Amino acid sequence: MKALIINCSPVRSGATAEIARIAAEALAERYETRTVCIDDYHFAFCRGCRSCHATAQCVLQDDVTALMAEFAAADVILCVAPSYWADIPGQFKAFIDRCTPWCNTHEPHAAIPRGKRGYAIALRTGPGMHECERIIGSIEHFYGHLEIERSGHLGLTSVEFREMVEARRPEILAFCREI
Repeated sequence: MKALIINCSPVRSGATAEIARIAAEALAERYETRTVCIDDYHFAFCRGCRSCHATAQCVLQDDVTALMAEFAAADVILCVAPSYWADIPGQFKAFIDRCTPWCNTHEPHAAIPRGKRGYAIALRTGPGMHECERIIGSIEHFYGHLEIERSGHLGLTSVEFREMVEARRPEILAFCREI
């Protein structure tokens, strides 16, 4: 079985990347894991042309198909996203917008194989869970339109810097044991 862990932040060495690294290490005990950063891929913004609603393909040609191939190859998908102004980072949102050809909101639509389980970890610098819940909601909404089973999530508050993640390791590992 394969697990895909996505650092949904463009920062490759921050707290989000560290959480993704800990999760990948924990999941590697049971899964063949692959970790990617949203910034590993280059894609344009959705033009809103709706061509994909008729063709199940985007008119733009870039790395969206490559990342969707990663989704297709995985059995488990874990998106780790920080709060950027109370929601997912713009780079990840731009990717989600470009996934319209694979979404079940229109026919025809492309599809990834069924039976995948999706998980989310959200983090924010402040103490309240509300922003984490919003991030989790965005990720789980995306999973729903890809027909990925929403299987669990974790919110981590008061995490600003990479060095702060170590204190949260027990929570992250406990969450990963449920995946």
